[in-house]
Amino acid sequence: MNGVPMAKNIHSMIRVLDEARSLAFYKAAFDLDIAERLDFQAFTLVYLSNTESEFELELTINKDRTEPYNLGDGYGHLAVSVSDLDAEHARLEQAGLNPGKLIEFKPDGVPVGHFFFITDPDGYKIEVLQRGGRFK
Repeated sequence: MNGVPMAKNIHSMIRVLDEARSLAFYKAAFDLDIAERLDFQAFTLVYLSNTESEFELELTINKDRTEPYNLGDGYGHLAVSVSDLDAEHARLEQAGLNPGKLIEFKPDGVPVGHFFFITDPDGYKIEVLQRGGRFK
């Protein structure tokens, strides 16, 4: 690319209402631990990661916020991949995290993806995909 370095995805940020509740969910659901916590006067940033990827999830906690965030109709979802989708679905179910139904997406009979969705405490959707093909 003409000697120009490519951009590297490093994190995605979501705003959450209750730090402890979100930390517990992301630890139980995806084994995400705090990589760094930056506390400021008006807000706190918490970066979460695990050993599977360098990519991080940044939680922003605005200290004066008391009302849940309105996610509107612009937010889609985060996505993670797992090596055994059925086992992961069962584990999340047993943990009481209420994963959605397993979906095999095969338009016109062509397999595109095998996945389910789970919702975090603030209403953010996370797609959990069977690892393989373009979903590494």
